[in-house]
Amino acid sequence: VWDARGVLRGCGLSVFEFDHLVGASGSFGGFVTGRFASPVVDLEPVGAGVEYAGWLRGVYPGLAKTVLKKERRLGRDVGEVRFVFDERDPAVLETLMGWKSAQYRRTGRMDRFSRGWIVGLVRHLFGVREEHFSGVLSVLYAGERPVAAHFGPRSRAVLAGWFTAYDPELRYYSPGLLMHLRLAEGAARAGVEVVDWGRGAKEYKEWLKTRELWVGEGFVSRGHPVAWGYRLWRRPVRGLRNTVLAHPELRQPADRLLKTVGALRTGAQGRQRPDREPTDTR
Repeated sequence: VWDARGVLRGCGLSVFEFDHLVGASGSFGGFVTGRFASPVVDLEPVGAGVEYAGWLRGVYPGLAKTVLKKERRLGRDVGEVRFVFDERDPAVLETLMGWKSAQYRRTGRMDRFSRGWIVGLVRHLFGVREEHFSGVLSVLYAGERPVAAHFGPRSRAVLAGWFTAYDPELRYYSPGLLMHLRLAEGAARAGVEVVDWGRGAKEYKEWLKTRELWVGEGFVSRGHPVAWGYRLWRRPVRGLRNTVLAHPELRQPADRLLKTVGALRTGAQGRQRPDREPTDTR
């Protein structure tokens, strides 16, 4: 038996904010302020001798024709398409983080990879190779050129969707969708039973999901001025975000606004701090 505030005291924390709490029971359950759907994909094992095209037609017949056509075009224009589920080249991990950082800034989101501790955590998890936990970097190549990549942790049976990004020069080939489909097939071959995409309204999640989990968000805090100040700041931000996500008619205007902010921000950074721009990965 344990107490949530006791855990915070033991960790030296004033406030703990969560947004993917699985289940609403236990010591954190009393601090949940909202529950949200989190799409998951239940994977069927892929038998020996089954090719990707056959798997795709069987599992996602509505997408198969379009996706395979774009993959063939990518192969003709850039190089032979291949997929590596568990890539061990750290240089490609750096490429992924560069792509994702640029995407965050371009779309007006908070750039997670501007925070040193997040970069350090991803690099550390990339090196973890345990029986029940490891960091998995998956990469879609055209020839020797990385086209798209994903990094996330996996247990024996579950792969968590964390960071997916692609080379923006190749966006007309729909590399993000190609990556997610290849990832699902590759994970199934590797013995993964469930891919958990996490909460958030994304079109590809609606296309690929087989069901949804329900996760909670909220705050646990102690009686400390830092905790009160944080909650006063974060609650309105969360409320606005959740309102937009709950109303599809608000999402497009919000995305346009964020992209405008992102364009202004990246333009200013390009003029003032060119060293912040990601390296050309071609």
